Amino acid sequence: MVKSSSEYVKAIEGGIQPTQAVETKIYKRRWLILIIFVLYSASNAMQWIQYSIITNIVMKYYDVSSFAVDMTSMIYMITYIPFIFPASYFLDKFGLRYATLLGALGTAAGSWLKVFSVNPDRFWLTFFGHTVVAFSQTFVLSVPARLAAVWFGPDQVSSACSIGVFGNQLGIAIGFLFPPMLVPSSDDINVIGQGFQLMFYIVAACTSVIFVLILLFFKDQPPLPPSPAQAVQREAEASEDFWLSIKRLITNTGYLLLLISYAINVGIFYAISTLLNQIVLKHFPGHEIDAGRIGLTIVCAGMLGSVVCGVVLDKTHKFKETTLGVYIFSFLGMIIFTITLGLEKIIIVYVTSGLLGFFMTGYLPVGFEFAAELTYPEPEGTSAGLLNAMTQVFGVAFTMLYGYFFDIWDDYWANIVLCVVLFVGAIITCIIPNDLRRQNAKF
Repeated sequence: MVKSSSEYVKAIEGGIQPTQAVETKIYKRRWLILIIFVLYSASNAMQWIQYSIITNIVMKYYDVSSFAVDMTSMIYMITYIPFIFPASYFLDKFGLRYATLLGALGTAAGSWLKVFSVNPDRFWLTFFGHTVVAFSQTFVLSVPARLAAVWFGPDQVSSACSIGVFGNQLGIAIGFLFPPMLVPSSDDINVIGQGFQLMFYIVAACTSVIFVLILLFFKDQPPLPPSPAQAVQREAEASEDFWLSIKRLITNTGYLLLLISYAINVGIFYAISTLLNQIVLKHFPGHEIDAGRIGLTIVCAGMLGSVVCGVVLDKTHKFKETTLGVYIFSFLGMIIFTITLGLEKIIIVYVTSGLLGFFMTGYLPVGFEFAAELTYPEPEGTSAGLLNAMTQVFGVAFTMLYGYFFDIWDDYWANIVLCVVLFVGAIITCIIPNDLRRQNAKF
């Protein structure tokens, strides 16, 4: 007879060695689930920046302002803020499979709407399709921490979370790289239109295939939990009230401090990504493709950073120390990026962008995992959802602030402002209590 999971953890926490253990099992299928999620996340994220990275071309083809193009990036952040609560509720109530299916369906539907928007007077339609994809993002960003905890054992959960975040970064990398290659900068509107048509068809086809893969192979959770801590969480979630969970999260001091510091770091990354085309073209006119490749460099370095940080967390379980270290290096990377832009040597911009991306983008899974530690046994999807919601608020604010300072001063002083804000975020990170509740539950 197997003891209940709650009895097991109570015995462990009381210093009593139980005679019977909770029945757990780790399934090989977990890797298939994770790979499908990575593809799904990438298919959504690659559309976030696909207009902003070719801002000047979009302005010419659709005859719109740079602010309208910036809005195609910010709409991802704006839609997330009101919809994350119903999306988190849906994830907790109906599980990973149905939440992922709904997100994949919205991503594919929005992608197909864009196929029919290739006409200079249909910016409204391309923006509407983009908004549908942006709404679907609410069923993507909160998933990695939950998927990792539900499917993976205690020695792989941080690495699995970092790979899940890797999907988002992979998509952003694709979004930086291919639009400048597929949509040429031309004086001929028809040539630009053909480029848009090709890009939209490719994206629509990919998102449709991924939707079918999810429909056929993606499962909610394994029959048995991968760890005793996850078994406890299953019991808690079965009887848990969603809004009580939210209340506990917003009264958790350590989590609130992480919420602010995480939102500062990632919000600044969003602002730089959104305006990267304008930053690069200011210093290097006519280098649209380089703008995309610099963005690709930032994200690829961040992918490596994510994986490295995930492995470090699994090996050391030093969550606060890793979070603070990555944050400090993000701050230093931002200073170096700011100084070297003025050297007007594009190869140096590539190098410093990679350094910035390694730490700033690599911070994403670290923040998720630290939040899961601070808030256990609350559902990972809910804690990650609130993190992302605050990030979107800060992302919109920093994008608008950065754009304003960029226009009235220049990118140097705009970057200095972001450096100061990052420094404040590092100080906040220092005072987060090192309360590793998941580890203390003998994860």
